[in-house]
Amino acid sequence: MELELRHLRVIRTIAEAGSLNKAAGRLGVAQPALSTQLKRIERALGGPLFHRDRTGARPTPLGELVLARASMLLPAVSDLQDSARRFAFARDQIRTIRVGGTHGPLLGGLVGRLATAYPDVPVGLHTAWSEAEISALATAGRIDIALIGVCGESPPPGGDALLWRTVGVDPVFVMLADEHPLASQPELELGQLAGERWVSAPGDGCFGDCFATACSRAGFSPATFYETDVAACVHLVQLGSAIGLCRATLPPTPGVAVRPLAGVPLRWRHLLGRLPDAPPEPVADDILGHARAVYQEAVLRSAALRGWLPGHPGFGMAS
Repeated sequence: MELELRHLRVIRTIAEAGSLNKAAGRLGVAQPALSTQLKRIERALGGPLFHRDRTGARPTPLGELVLARASMLLPAVSDLQDSARRFAFARDQIRTIRVGGTHGPLLGGLVGRLATAYPDVPVGLHTAWSEAEISALATAGRIDIALIGVCGESPPPGGDALLWRTVGVDPVFVMLADEHPLASQPELELGQLAGERWVSAPGDGCFGDCFATACSRAGFSPATFYETDVAACVHLVQLGSAIGLCRATLPPTPGVAVRPLAGVPLRWRHLLGRLPDAPPEPVADDILGHARAVYQEAVLRSAALRGWLPGHPGFGMAS
């Protein structure tokens, strides 16, 4: 006989009642039938679960062990059932999932996972370079989920109107052409790059200021700093015309070497935002789980980040 949850409930009821006779009454079965069932459960578990005498039934040491595990398992299963019912109900109410995000390595993966997870629900997509624009669309209810990034510990735009959850935290790495003289080094000091031309995607947060501050601490001011879209950034790096700043989850790119910066002068937080109860909590939690799965997949694709993370707590996928 294989142990089932109903058997754990029987054991718990006997322990709470203090006797088989009282437990049988609570369970709505005859006492001899309950005694027979208990013997089968005890055979499956390898020994007696209760000391039984004229005063009642008291757990044996094995019984205490089983009851301790049951006290964790039964509430967990009940919570799982409740959560599943709430999720199924909430999912039935969803008519569309509108995702907005800044261009990045996670957005496409999230949309793809949602389209698979919710095959009967249209998944919309709106992109912009501006984190503030995406947040404003979510605040106005024009998108359901906002996937953005913010520099360091800075708060996301939009104040407290949206609920924000962290998907993951990236160090900011530097990308160079494979032929760059420094590309062979496993880690770079920011000061080694003082004479370079820089390129990065635009944004409306504090990233540019934080980068300038980090350069100042390293003893230089960037001579040239281009802002252009992600594809153009990568192309300029491939040509050797500039070096770029990038989130460490940047997908592997031909002709581009990605290297960490010593001391981690810059970091980037991937955030998922939504209005309260839109979408409902169970669906929102599911979407967050998909976003974190996409982030973990991006980590696994990046050899540089995989090797870097174990020595740097506080980075990687949020718990």
